[in-house]
Amino acid sequence: MVHHIVMWKFKPEVPESEKSGLLEAMEKHLGELVGKVPGLLTVRFVEKPLPSSTHDMALVTTLEKPEDVAVYASHPEHVKVADTYVRPYVTERACLDYQE
Repeated sequence: MVHHIVMWKFKPEVPESEKSGLLEAMEKHLGELVGKVPGLLTVRFVEKPLPSSTHDMALVTTLEKPEDVAVYASHPEHVKVADTYVRPYVTERACLDYQE
């Protein structure tokens, strides 16, 4: 099993009043990728990190095997969700992939 963890910060220009709705949309649409992207087993979206955190949100996914990370990254459904609901609003992406 492979874990793919990605964290972001909101862009400074994103109004505070819009953040809650954006987080809900990210969680919904990223979660809907399970069953659409081969090898993607689970998706968990973290939208309320502790104040000690360095990022505003995180995506924690599990995939079947290491090769599935590349499949996930380039899959058209993932690209569509990322380009529509995530990338326009975030910066400072950090990623960690590891295998158990």
